[in-house]
Amino acid sequence: MMTAYGRQAAHEAAAAIRERLGDFVPEIGIVLGSGLGGLANDIEGPTRIPFAEVPGFPAATIVGHAGAIVTGKLGGRNVIALAGRFHMYEGHSAQLAAFPVRVMHALGARIYFASNAAGGINPKFSAGDLMIIEDHLNLTGVNPLIGPAEQGDERFPDMSVSYDHELRELLRASAKKVGVNVREGVYAWLLGPSYETPSEVRMLGKLGADVVGMSTVPEVIVARALGMRVAGMSCIANAAAGVTSAPVMHADVLEVTARAARGFQELVREFVAALPATK
Repeated sequence: MMTAYGRQAAHEAAAAIRERLGDFVPEIGIVLGSGLGGLANDIEGPTRIPFAEVPGFPAATIVGHAGAIVTGKLGGRNVIALAGRFHMYEGHSAQLAAFPVRVMHALGARIYFASNAAGGINPKFSAGDLMIIEDHLNLTGVNPLIGPAEQGDERFPDMSVSYDHELRELLRASAKKVGVNVREGVYAWLLGPSYETPSEVRMLGKLGADVVGMSTVPEVIVARALGMRVAGMSCIANAAAGVTSAPVMHADVLEVTARAARGFQELVREFVAALPATK
């Protein structure tokens, strides 16, 4: 049974993109979260494709998300990057939120790197810190794999090591090489779009979350179902509600991620350059 954002739809979207790319095959797929889209400007020899020109892609609606696919060279490697993503709080399904990962895979990418802006729960974290994601909590009650199994998907993907150990070690080494301090921790996914209450943040901390955000997890689940290796990084854009007395505002999130963007870009360029050759 064909689903709206499954394998066949991904191959149709990939075919439309491939018409613009010729024989270019990406090794690494990257999604750039709120305020982190500047990395797309570092891609050499870029081909830029607005979301509106890709079958199945809706327009980006969130400030801080440019809404375009950018392909080219980063750190000497072929990459495909999404400057922006689709969120369930926009009214999209979990399947659509994860659809770009299917398209990246259909184009040839076998490594997926996710980034996001997140609220800091761990009191040791500060706004502007970068955190390597070591695991996640899906607290939404939804999963992008619900429904008929897609051809090529693992029906029951193992999520015990969702974020690849070797890729996490490479992120640590890359951060050290470029002189960027990084944290490590657990990302909690809630639907949004409202920010969390102080009571919810206290609950998340007791459950083991270090940061909280509104994206990323459906993408990672689909990537693992497709057999992709996954790495992820959060930019701590603000202290979550109740950690400090300050209100949580999206404008502040964008301001902090803009300040952290340079270090993020240097780290990701080094990480991509150091990745082992993909098969």
